Amino acid sequence: MNEFEKALRAVPARRYHHLHPFNRRMHDGLLSKEELRGWILNRFHYQRHIPIKDALILAKLEDPALRRIWIHRITDQDGSEPGEGGIERWLQLGEAAGIPRADLWSGAGVLPGVRLAVDGYVNLCRTGSPLECVASSLTELFAPDLMRTRIAAFEKHYPWIDPEGLHYFRARVGQGRRDSGEALALVLDWARTEADRTKAIKALEYKCEVLWTLLDAVDRAYT
Repeated sequence: MNEFEKALRAVPARRYHHLHPFNRRMHDGLLSKEELRGWILNRFHYQRHIPIKDALILAKLEDPALRRIWIHRITDQDGSEPGEGGIERWLQLGEAAGIPRADLWSGAGVLPGVRLAVDGYVNLCRTGSPLECVASSLTELFAPDLMRTRIAAFEKHYPWIDPEGLHYFRARVGQGRRDSGEALALVLDWARTEADRTKAIKALEYKCEVLWTLLDAVDRAYT
């Protein structure tokens, strides 16, 4: 592992939202039903924008081989058919927690801080370079471990949520490992200069701030 890769991995190690107090309380079984439902509803605002930001990234990739690498991320979220994909699985999580999917889709309860955080990330993917956009996705380096921790926490501490609703987390274990591997390989290949490496690290730091800010908003509103 070269020094640049070590520097990339160090960013989420110290700044990923697995360290946020709200996530720590979630995994320790300390959230009320209102808090957990508030997180599910607000996090859906982020989830529904994942294929939008990936479509923006896809449009920046001029090589068909690169587009073939990236395009599955959109299908992973939207599905190939109705009733499939990560967005559908998150809606099922909401229903398992007692939130009607119409409430999730309406966005009526989304907090202003969450909207601003998500808008910021989408705008990065709209205006940033391919290197910056792909580097920002490297929070997924830590996603598989977080998903495993979350599955165990939900099964142990939140039995009122139907286990069938946890399919989103289970699917993301494998997807996160694959996606982070693909993105890391691209970033290591593209970042040839010190300036490029600095841009990549700053983009990843910004993504960590987006996820942290989202949880800050939820934490203040429901705690």
